[in-house]
Order: sequence, then structure tokens, then C-alpha cells
Amino acid sequence: MSRRSLLRAFGAGAAGATLASCGVPAAFVEPGDRAGRDSSATDHTLHFANWPLYIDTDDEDESKRPTLDAFSKRTGISVTYTEEINDNDEFFGKISPALMNHQETGRDLIVISDWMAARFVRLGWVQEMDRTKQPNVAKYLDPLLRSPAFDEGRRHSVPWQSGITGIAYNRKKLGREIRSTGDLWAADLRGRVTLLSGLDESFALLMQGNGVDITRWTADDFHEICEQTQKRVRSKHIRRFTGNDYIKDLATGDVLACQAYSGDVIQLQADNPDIEFVVPEEGAELWAESLMIPNLARHKRNAERLVDHYYDPEVAAELATWVNYVCPVPAARDVLASSKDEETAALAEDPLIFPDDAMRKRLAIARDITSEERMDFAKKWNSIVGL
Repeated sequence: MSRRSLLRAFGAGAAGATLASCGVPAAFVEPGDRAGRDSSATDHTLHFANWPLYIDTDDEDESKRPTLDAFSKRTGISVTYTEEINDNDEFFGKISPALMNHQETGRDLIVISDWMAARFVRLGWVQEMDRTKQPNVAKYLDPLLRSPAFDEGRRHSVPWQSGITGIAYNRKKLGREIRSTGDLWAADLRGRVTLLSGLDESFALLMQGNGVDITRWTADDFHEICEQTQKRVRSKHIRRFTGNDYIKDLATGDVLACQAYSGDVIQLQADNPDIEFVVPEEGAELWAESLMIPNLARHKRNAERLVDHYYDPEVAAELATWVNYVCPVPAARDVLASSKDEETAALAEDPLIFPDDAMRKRLAIARDITSEERMDFAKKWNSIVGL
């Protein structure tokens, strides 16, 4: 199941809205208060919190994680790995009391979606990483992911995996190609189209369909897509709004085209080669779920070393063969291409794992929704979606 697919619309606004309504300053942590006593030199341990099914496992023993085990063997650092993040807002609610009260979270490294990571950065809840101790990150991080609006220079975050929000469709059943977002609104697709229900997951692609530069979209751009979407709901052109259940709709043929995540479509294509994924001519959203070090983490240096481990192209390639998301380390492509295993080598040519130059030109990272915008925008979007 896709990490992006687990997100839900109002959750994107609920947890943060409470802080916003209180003015946020009480929750903000000043830069000088973020670092704790780092025990890494004497305590060779690390607590890493991640999403389920988001790391490689051994085929014969799922309790073994080859890339993580290799790190421990090489460095002597023992990693406690927990799959405790099932939803961004649920996890926010779990650790926010500690962070806003200047207390330890018990975690040294976490993975959250960039729209939530933006909130953590604004609140001052995560520490800057020392790039002088992360040569692989400095050298190999994909240029497209280096400087999102919420974290200039990626000082506080490093992508774990990336992905694309685009369009998936059944080419055989539709009987034609889809090349642009506007193609979704053709008459023969009335009642056979779904959009994602989550505000943060849906808005960027719809804006791009209007020709908007999503790195600098405005409130007017948002209200325009809301009006357009509302009209398409009333005319019953849009069948419904979905979470990860669009996968089933597309597989059964109940839906012919939908807003979708690249990682999900790779899995669908394994069973149905008629399913295609499109980065529209107008562009698609590139997103990431990123590694961050919470305030007062006791093993910051160990965490930085683990982050850099996963930016070794050999390690990134091994992880990519298992998770099948867009790899944030383009150099891993050459590693896979040189594999003697045909199936592994073929992954190097998959544009949904390693986007080609033409696709990369159409990808952009959307500016995040600010805390001042979120409550009103979520309310308006959810009224359209029916949440």
C-alpha cells in the first residue's frame, strides 16, 4: 500500500489547524533550543521510525532488512526500526506534545511527507543536518529535490523516496491515449474519472492542468480549481474522490482514468499491462517523503550517518528494487543497469523509478499550503469532496 495513498483530506488540516488557531508562537522552538546532548560517540544505537512496507526485507526472513543490516555491520550502530507511521497527522499527534514542550520524542530519525515536513520546519521542531558529514547526500541527491520551498537547500530534510502524482488510465478499455489533464474532462469519460480526496495530494496536478506554475501558485489559482471541480461534481463527470481505493476501481474497470501515484501504478502494471501512467504535457507534481531528525534527538550523529548510508548509489539501488518509487539518487540507475539479473536491470529503464530527461522537465515541487491558508482551504476543498 502506498504511503501517499494512506493520507486523508481533513487530516491534512486538522492537527496543524489547532496550533494555527492558537497562534503557533507557543509551539515554535528557537534554533538554540533544538539540539540535545548527542550520545552517538559512546552509545552506538539509533531509533528510526518509518512507514510500513517502506524498506527492503529478506525474501526468506522478513525480520531482516539487508540495507539496514549492512549499515549496522559496517558502523557498529544498532538500529531500532519501527513501522509506526501509518498517517502523517496521526504521527503528528503522537509526537507533537513532546516537541512543543521541548521534550525528547524517543526517536532519532523519522520519515514524513513533505507537506507535513514543511510544518515541522516552520515550527522549528527538527534539526539541521551537518552536510560535511554527509558526502553522499551532498554529491548524489537529485537536483530536482534539492531545494523545496519549505526547506531551502534541504538543510532539515533529505528525501527517503520520491514519487509523482499524475494520471493513470486503462489504455485498452478507453481506446485512446491520455496526454493532458484536460483529457480527463472529455465526454466519453463522464462518470468514469476519480480524483484524490486529500487536499495536499490533489490540488497541484489540477492547477498544472490550468497552466499554473505550482512552485508559486496563489489563492486565486486555488479558488479557480475549486470552482471547476465543483462544476464537474455537479455534472457527475467526476465519479468520486478516493484514497488508495482508486487502485481497485482502475483494476476492475469501474474507472477508466484517475489521479494516481506513480508507485501504485508500477504495482498495477505487473498484473495488468494495459494500465498506463501519464505525466501530463502541462506537468505533474514531484513529491517526496523525507528523513528528518527531531529536536533533542540523542543520536543525531548516528542518524546523519544512516541518512548518508542510503545515499550510497549501491544502497539506493538495492532499496529501489524493493520499494519501486522514484529513486532520489539518480546515480543508482547505473548500478541497476549493470546488474546481471534481467529483471533488476530493466528497472533502470523504468521512467517511474528513474524519470527520463523529457519527463523530468515536466516535474515540479509544489509550494506547500501555509498555516494561514490551511484551515480555510481545507474547509472549502472538503465541502466539495464531501468530507
